[in-house]
Amino acid sequence: MEREIFRVENLSKSFGTEREKDCVEVIRNISMSIREKEFIVILGDSGCGKSTFLKILAGIHPASGGNITLDGKSCGVSIPREELRKFGFVFQSDNLLQWRTAGGNLRFILGMMKLKGSRWEKRVDEMLELVGLLDYRHVYPHELSGGMKQRVGIARALVHDPEILVLDQPLGALDTITRKMLAFEVLNIWKKTQKTVIMVTNNVDEALLLASRIFIFSPLPAGIAREFIDDIPVEERTVEISRNRRFNELRGEINALLRVNMKGGASYGK
Repeated sequence: MEREIFRVENLSKSFGTEREKDCVEVIRNISMSIREKEFIVILGDSGCGKSTFLKILAGIHPASGGNITLDGKSCGVSIPREELRKFGFVFQSDNLLQWRTAGGNLRFILGMMKLKGSRWEKRVDEMLELVGLLDYRHVYPHELSGGMKQRVGIARALVHDPEILVLDQPLGALDTITRKMLAFEVLNIWKKTQKTVIMVTNNVDEALLLASRIFIFSPLPAGIAREFIDDIPVEERTVEISRNRRFNELRGEINALLRVNMKGGASYGK
């Protein structure tokens, strides 16, 4: 069994204070353990606190209560700045620097982290090749399609060799065809890199294609409604996955739970 890389215990998050009338409790007492090389998917309705939870895990926001443990080290309610290098983050929008080329966007991250030398320059090309964009390393973002921009974003998140890749609905802004194609690319990148991945989505089919485990979040304040182990063999996660018996069993169970527990559950996959 792989080592535990990440653990949260009774994690909570509120915006505002309890004395304020407009205080909003977003997350309540979430606990989970994540092991090295796992692909964890957080699934839930829009506005249920998924992205807030992800931003706490990635050190962008502190929690209001609970404890985070990273690589066996207790961090309290917030990931220390010096540990943030262990993370790579991909947003729903590509968030690329428009005045830098694809390669320049990757080099910007390396410069921010003061990673210099031939090893890192070589890694820029390696990561662009991994996402199929090595020939576009001198191309600016406005010259790339939406899917290509997201692939540059993934390469940028991986260029400093993080332990954990955090994906905040990275495919949500893409058209249906591009989204499906890029989902398979994400699966292939995970198989090649064996990074620990934590991803948020609201698409059931996408979750089942990618995940090792799926956590269903309840409506606000978010808690874990149920955990599903996605035991579909990786070699069966192909373009024919919709015909897979286990895929359809899990899909039915998850959609049934979402219809009961989530607002607008009918919008999750087909």
